[in-house]
Amino acid sequence: MLYRLSLLLLAITLPLATHSADRPELNVYTHPSFAAEWGPGPGVKDAFEKQCDCALNYTVLNSGGDILQRLRLEGTSTPADVVLGLDTATMETALQTGLIGEHKRSLDALALPIEWDDTHFIPYDWGYFAFVYDTQQLSEPPTSFEELISSSDDLKIIIQDPRTSTPGLGLLLWMHSVYGDKAPVKWEQLNDKVLATTQSWSDGYFSLFMNGEAPMILSYSTSPAYHMAVDKTDRYQAVQFEEGHYLQVEVAALIESSQQKVLARRFLDFMLTPEFQKHIPLKNVMYPAIDLGDDLPGVFDRLITPEHTFFLPPADVAEQRRQLVNDWLDAMTR
Repeated sequence: MLYRLSLLLLAITLPLATHSADRPELNVYTHPSFAAEWGPGPGVKDAFEKQCDCALNYTVLNSGGDILQRLRLEGTSTPADVVLGLDTATMETALQTGLIGEHKRSLDALALPIEWDDTHFIPYDWGYFAFVYDTQQLSEPPTSFEELISSSDDLKIIIQDPRTSTPGLGLLLWMHSVYGDKAPVKWEQLNDKVLATTQSWSDGYFSLFMNGEAPMILSYSTSPAYHMAVDKTDRYQAVQFEEGHYLQVEVAALIESSQQKVLARRFLDFMLTPEFQKHIPLKNVMYPAIDLGDDLPGVFDRLITPEHTFFLPPADVAEQRRQLVNDWLDAMTR
Protein backbone atom coordinates (compact mmCIF):
# COMPACT_ATOMS: atom_id res chain seq x y z
CA MET A 1 0.00 0.00 0.00
CA LEU A 2 2.88 2.34 0.80
CA TYR A 3 4.27 1.72 -2.71
CA ARG A 4 0.85 2.52 -4.18
CA LEU A 5 0.63 5.69 -2.12
CA SER A 6 4.08 6.77 -3.30
CA LEU A 7 2.96 6.40 -6.89
CA LEU A 8 -0.13 8.44 -6.20
CA LEU A 9 1.92 11.21 -4.62
CA LEU A 10 4.30 11.21 -7.54
CA ALA A 11 1.33 11.68 -9.84
CA ILE A 12 0.14 14.63 -7.76
CA THR A 13 3.54 16.34 -7.65
CA LEU A 14 4.20 15.97 -11.38
CA PRO A 15 2.45 19.26 -12.21
CA LEU A 16 5.27 21.00 -10.29
CA ALA A 17 7.49 20.23 -13.25
CA THR A 18 5.04 21.76 -15.69
CA HIS A 19 5.42 25.50 -15.95
CA SER A 20 3.18 27.87 -17.79
CA ALA A 21 4.84 30.89 -19.36
CA ASP A 22 1.68 32.98 -19.44
CA ARG A 23 -0.14 31.96 -16.25
CA PRO A 24 0.83 32.89 -12.68
CA GLU A 25 1.58 29.94 -10.40
CA LEU A 26 0.40 29.47 -6.83
CA ASN A 27 2.60 27.10 -4.81
CA VAL A 28 0.91 25.35 -1.90
CA TYR A 29 2.76 23.24 0.68
CA THR A 30 0.48 20.49 1.96
CA HIS A 31 0.45 16.87 3.12
CA PRO A 32 -0.51 13.51 1.52
CA SER A 33 -4.06 13.15 2.83
CA PHE A 34 -5.00 16.45 1.14
CA ALA A 35 -3.09 16.13 -2.14
CA ALA A 36 -3.41 12.41 -2.90
CA GLU A 37 -5.63 11.12 -5.67
CA TRP A 38 -8.30 10.14 -3.13
CA GLY A 39 -8.03 13.46 -1.25
CA PRO A 40 -9.65 16.84 -1.95
CA GLY A 41 -6.54 18.26 -3.63
CA PRO A 42 -7.20 17.24 -7.26
CA GLY A 43 -10.81 18.48 -7.20
CA VAL A 44 -9.80 21.74 -5.51
CA LYS A 45 -7.04 22.28 -8.07
CA ASP A 46 -9.42 21.79 -11.00
CA ALA A 47 -12.08 24.06 -9.52
CA PHE A 48 -9.69 26.88 -8.59
CA GLU A 49 -7.78 26.85 -11.88
CA LYS A 50 -11.06 27.22 -13.79
CA GLN A 51 -11.66 30.57 -12.15
CA CYS A 52 -8.17 31.97 -11.45
CA ASP A 53 -6.41 31.70 -14.85
CA CYS A 54 -3.44 30.36 -12.93
CA ALA A 55 -1.65 27.10 -12.16
CA LEU A 56 -2.14 25.66 -8.67
CA ASN A 57 0.86 23.51 -7.70
CA TYR A 58 1.11 21.25 -4.65
CA THR A 59 4.35 20.40 -2.88
CA VAL A 60 3.48 17.29 -0.87
CA LEU A 61 5.36 16.91 2.40
CA ASN A 62 4.91 13.93 4.66
CA SER A 63 3.08 15.63 7.52
CA GLY A 64 2.16 18.92 9.15
CA GLY A 65 5.40 18.70 11.10
CA ASP A 66 7.37 18.40 7.87
CA ILE A 67 5.61 21.50 6.49
CA LEU A 68 6.81 23.46 9.52
CA GLN A 69 10.33 22.06 9.24
CA ARG A 70 10.56 22.92 5.53
CA LEU A 71 9.47 26.49 6.28
CA ARG A 72 12.11 26.85 8.99
CA LEU A 73 14.85 25.59 6.65
CA GLU A 74 13.84 27.75 3.69
CA GLY A 75 13.01 30.94 5.60
CA THR A 76 12.04 33.92 3.47
CA SER A 77 13.44 32.18 0.37
CA THR A 78 10.67 29.58 0.49
CA PRO A 79 8.87 29.15 -2.83
CA ALA A 80 5.62 28.47 -0.94
CA ASP A 81 2.83 31.02 -1.32
CA VAL A 82 0.36 29.17 0.92
CA VAL A 83 0.70 26.45 3.55
CA LEU A 84 -2.30 24.15 3.99
CA GLY A 85 -2.31 21.33 6.53
CA LEU A 86 -1.34 22.90 9.84
CA ASP A 87 -3.78 22.87 12.74
CA THR A 88 -4.68 24.67 15.92
CA ALA A 89 -1.90 22.87 17.79
CA THR A 90 0.82 24.05 15.39
CA MET A 91 -0.50 27.55 14.53
CA GLU A 92 1.47 29.42 17.16
CA THR A 93 4.70 27.60 16.31
CA ALA A 94 4.21 28.49 12.64
CA LEU A 95 3.48 32.11 13.56
CA GLN A 96 6.70 32.29 15.57
CA THR A 97 8.73 31.63 12.39
CA GLY A 98 7.79 35.15 11.27
CA LEU A 99 6.90 33.76 7.84
CA ILE A 100 3.09 33.84 8.11
CA GLY A 101 1.27 36.90 6.76
CA GLU A 102 -2.10 38.30 7.80
CA HIS A 103 -4.94 36.94 5.68
CA LYS A 104 -7.13 40.08 5.74
CA ARG A 105 -10.14 38.00 4.66
CA SER A 106 -13.75 37.88 5.83
CA LEU A 107 -14.56 35.04 8.23
CA ASP A 108 -18.34 35.53 8.07
CA ALA A 109 -18.94 32.20 6.31
CA LEU A 110 -17.31 30.08 9.03
CA ALA A 111 -19.41 27.54 10.92
CA LEU A 112 -17.13 26.04 13.58
CA PRO A 113 -17.85 24.68 17.07
CA ILE A 114 -15.64 27.49 18.48
CA GLU A 115 -15.40 31.24 17.90
CA TRP A 116 -12.72 32.17 15.36
CA ASP A 117 -11.18 35.62 14.88
CA ASP A 118 -7.55 34.77 14.10
CA THR A 119 -5.93 37.26 11.71
CA HIS A 120 -3.35 34.87 10.22
CA PHE A 121 -4.96 31.45 9.75
CA ILE A 122 -8.05 30.40 7.79
CA PRO A 123 -9.79 27.17 8.95
CA TYR A 124 -10.84 24.77 6.22
CA ASP A 125 -12.19 21.81 8.24
CA TRP A 126 -12.52 20.40 11.73
CA GLY A 127 -13.11 17.17 13.65
CA TYR A 128 -12.47 15.31 16.87
CA PHE A 129 -9.60 12.92 17.53
CA ALA A 130 -10.88 9.42 18.18
CA PHE A 131 -9.75 5.82 18.09
CA VAL A 132 -11.10 3.99 15.06
CA TYR A 133 -11.47 0.22 15.41
CA ASP A 134 -11.95 -2.77 13.14
CA THR A 135 -15.23 -4.44 14.14
CA GLN A 136 -14.03 -7.73 12.61
CA GLN A 137 -11.06 -7.82 15.00
CA LEU A 138 -12.63 -6.18 18.04
CA SER A 139 -16.30 -6.66 18.91
CA GLU A 140 -16.25 -4.68 22.18
CA PRO A 141 -13.70 -1.85 22.07
CA PRO A 142 -12.66 0.03 25.21
CA THR A 143 -14.86 3.07 25.75
CA SER A 144 -12.45 5.15 27.82
CA PHE A 145 -8.73 5.71 28.28
CA GLU A 146 -8.97 3.81 31.55
CA GLU A 147 -10.49 0.76 29.82
CA LEU A 148 -7.88 0.99 27.06
CA ILE A 149 -5.01 1.13 29.55
CA SER A 150 -6.36 -1.83 31.55
CA SER A 151 -7.39 -3.94 28.54
CA SER A 152 -5.86 -7.31 27.73
CA ASP A 153 -2.27 -7.43 26.53
CA ASP A 154 -3.24 -8.57 23.04
CA LEU A 155 -5.16 -5.35 22.31
CA LYS A 156 -2.75 -3.16 20.37
CA ILE A 157 -3.12 0.37 19.00
CA ILE A 158 -1.35 2.45 16.36
CA ILE A 159 -0.56 6.08 17.16
CA GLN A 160 1.43 8.85 15.49
CA ASP A 161 4.60 10.65 16.53
CA PRO A 162 3.70 14.05 18.07
CA ARG A 163 6.96 15.53 16.76
CA THR A 164 5.96 15.01 13.12
CA SER A 165 2.20 14.41 13.04
CA THR A 166 -0.64 16.75 13.96
CA PRO A 167 -2.85 13.82 15.14
CA GLY A 168 0.09 12.58 17.21
CA LEU A 169 0.37 15.97 18.88
CA GLY A 170 -3.41 16.00 19.23
CA LEU A 171 -3.28 12.79 21.29
CA LEU A 172 -0.78 14.45 23.65
CA LEU A 173 -3.19 17.35 24.11
CA TRP A 174 -6.13 14.97 24.53
CA MET A 175 -4.34 12.97 27.25
CA HIS A 176 -3.14 16.19 28.91
CA SER A 177 -6.70 17.58 28.89
CA VAL A 178 -8.04 14.42 30.53
CA TYR A 179 -5.26 13.68 33.03
CA GLY A 180 -3.33 16.92 33.59
CA ASP A 181 -0.19 16.31 35.64
CA LYS A 182 -0.94 12.57 35.74
CA ALA A 183 -0.62 12.25 31.95
CA PRO A 184 3.05 11.04 32.02
CA VAL A 185 2.06 8.14 34.31
CA LYS A 186 -0.85 7.27 32.02
CA TRP A 187 1.44 7.36 28.97
CA GLU A 188 3.78 4.92 30.69
CA GLN A 189 0.82 2.59 31.32
CA LEU A 190 -0.47 3.01 27.75
CA ASN A 191 2.93 2.20 26.28
CA ASP A 192 2.29 -1.56 26.49
CA LYS A 193 -0.67 -1.18 24.13
CA VAL A 194 1.22 0.66 21.38
CA LEU A 195 2.09 -1.60 18.44
CA ALA A 196 3.59 1.20 16.32
CA THR A 197 4.19 4.94 16.38
CA THR A 198 4.21 6.18 12.79
CA GLN A 199 5.63 9.39 11.38
CA SER A 200 2.33 10.42 9.81
CA TRP A 201 -1.36 9.53 9.96
CA SER A 202 -1.23 8.19 6.39
CA ASP A 203 1.63 5.80 7.22
CA GLY A 204 -0.29 4.28 10.10
CA TYR A 205 -3.77 4.19 8.57
CA PHE A 206 -3.00 2.80 5.12
CA SER A 207 0.16 0.80 5.66
CA LEU A 208 -0.73 -0.78 9.00
CA PHE A 209 -4.34 -0.42 10.16
CA MET A 210 -6.00 -1.16 6.82
CA ASN A 211 -3.75 -4.21 6.47
CA GLY A 212 -5.01 -5.58 9.79
CA GLU A 213 -1.81 -5.04 11.79
CA ALA A 214 -3.77 -3.71 14.81
CA PRO A 215 -7.48 -3.42 15.69
CA MET A 216 -7.36 0.26 16.73
CA ILE A 217 -5.69 3.43 15.48
CA LEU A 218 -5.66 7.06 16.52
CA SER A 219 -7.66 8.86 13.85
CA TYR A 220 -10.80 11.01 13.77
CA SER A 221 -14.45 10.67 14.74
CA THR A 222 -15.22 11.36 11.08
CA SER A 223 -13.02 8.61 9.58
CA PRO A 224 -15.84 6.00 9.40
CA ALA A 225 -17.78 8.33 7.07
CA TYR A 226 -15.46 7.45 4.18
CA HIS A 227 -15.80 3.72 4.73
CA MET A 228 -19.58 3.90 5.04
CA ALA A 229 -20.15 6.20 2.07
CA VAL A 230 -17.41 5.12 -0.35
CA ASP A 231 -16.39 1.59 0.67
CA LYS A 232 -20.03 0.76 1.53
CA THR A 233 -19.04 -0.94 4.76
CA ASP A 234 -19.71 -0.39 8.48
CA ARG A 235 -16.60 -2.42 9.39
CA TYR A 236 -14.56 0.54 10.68
CA GLN A 237 -16.09 2.68 13.43
CA ALA A 238 -14.96 5.32 15.92
CA VAL A 239 -15.41 4.58 19.60
CA GLN A 240 -16.81 7.31 21.83
CA PHE A 241 -14.67 7.79 24.94
CA GLU A 242 -16.37 8.62 28.24
CA GLU A 243 -13.76 11.24 29.10
CA GLY A 244 -14.54 13.27 25.96
CA HIS A 245 -12.65 14.10 22.75
CA TYR A 246 -10.17 16.75 21.62
CA LEU A 247 -11.11 19.19 18.85
CA GLN A 248 -8.82 19.76 15.88
CA VAL A 249 -9.29 22.61 13.38
CA GLU A 250 -7.09 22.41 10.26
CA VAL A 251 -5.87 25.69 8.84
CA ALA A 252 -4.10 27.38 5.95
CA ALA A 253 -2.14 30.63 5.73
CA LEU A 254 -0.28 32.76 3.22
CA ILE A 255 3.47 33.27 3.32
CA GLU A 256 4.52 36.87 3.98
CA SER A 257 7.39 36.72 1.48
CA SER A 258 5.16 35.43 -1.34
CA GLN A 259 5.28 37.27 -4.65
CA GLN A 260 1.70 36.06 -5.30
CA LYS A 261 -0.14 37.55 -2.33
CA VAL A 262 -3.16 38.68 -4.35
CA LEU A 263 -3.55 35.21 -5.81
CA ALA A 264 -2.86 33.60 -2.42
CA ARG A 265 -5.61 35.65 -0.75
CA ARG A 266 -7.94 34.77 -3.60
CA PHE A 267 -7.25 31.11 -2.86
CA LEU A 268 -7.94 31.68 0.86
CA ASP A 269 -11.29 33.22 -0.08
CA PHE A 270 -11.97 30.22 -2.33
CA MET A 271 -11.38 27.89 0.61
CA LEU A 272 -14.54 29.19 2.32
CA THR A 273 -16.80 28.62 -0.68
CA PRO A 274 -18.96 25.56 -1.41
CA GLU A 275 -16.75 24.82 -4.46
CA PHE A 276 -13.85 24.06 -2.10
CA GLN A 277 -15.76 22.83 0.93
CA LYS A 278 -17.82 20.22 -0.94
CA HIS A 279 -14.58 18.23 -1.34
CA ILE A 280 -13.95 18.11 2.43
CA PRO A 281 -16.51 15.66 3.93
CA LEU A 282 -15.69 12.53 1.92
CA LYS A 283 -12.20 13.37 0.62
CA ASN A 284 -10.49 14.97 3.62
CA VAL A 285 -13.12 13.14 5.71
CA MET A 286 -13.68 15.97 8.17
CA TYR A 287 -16.49 18.39 8.92
CA PRO A 288 -16.57 21.35 6.50
CA ALA A 289 -15.68 24.81 7.81
CA ILE A 290 -18.90 26.28 6.41
CA ASP A 291 -22.49 25.09 6.55
CA LEU A 292 -23.04 22.88 3.49
CA GLY A 293 -26.69 22.31 4.36
CA ASP A 294 -28.19 19.34 2.54
CA ASP A 295 -24.91 18.81 0.67
CA LEU A 296 -23.33 17.32 3.81
CA PRO A 297 -23.38 13.55 3.18
CA GLY A 298 -26.01 11.68 5.19
CA VAL A 299 -23.45 9.31 6.74
CA PHE A 300 -22.30 12.19 8.94
CA ASP A 301 -25.55 11.70 10.88
CA ARG A 302 -24.25 8.25 11.86
CA LEU A 303 -20.97 9.45 13.42
CA ILE A 304 -20.32 9.59 17.14
CA THR A 305 -21.11 12.90 18.82
CA PRO A 306 -18.80 13.56 21.79
CA GLU A 307 -20.64 14.68 24.92
CA HIS A 308 -17.54 16.37 26.31
CA THR A 309 -14.92 18.15 24.22
CA PHE A 310 -11.52 19.67 24.89
CA PHE A 311 -9.64 22.49 23.18
CA LEU A 312 -6.56 24.47 24.21
CA PRO A 313 -5.85 27.90 22.67
CA PRO A 314 -2.88 27.80 20.23
CA ALA A 315 -0.72 30.02 22.45
CA ASP A 316 -1.23 27.65 25.41
CA VAL A 317 -0.25 24.68 23.22
CA ALA A 318 2.95 26.42 22.11
CA GLU A 319 3.84 27.17 25.72
CA GLN A 320 3.38 23.57 26.88
CA ARG A 321 4.33 21.63 23.75
CA ARG A 322 8.02 20.99 24.50
CA GLN A 323 7.32 19.72 28.02
CA LEU A 324 4.45 17.49 26.85
CA VAL A 325 6.63 15.95 24.13
CA ASN A 326 9.50 15.40 26.58
CA ASP A 327 7.11 13.74 29.05
CA TRP A 328 5.85 11.49 26.26
CA LEU A 329 9.38 10.55 25.17
CA ASP A 330 10.38 9.73 28.74
CA ALA A 331 7.30 7.56 29.27
CA MET A 332 7.62 5.70 25.96
CA THR A 333 11.32 4.85 26.40
CA ARG A 334 11.09 3.41 29.92
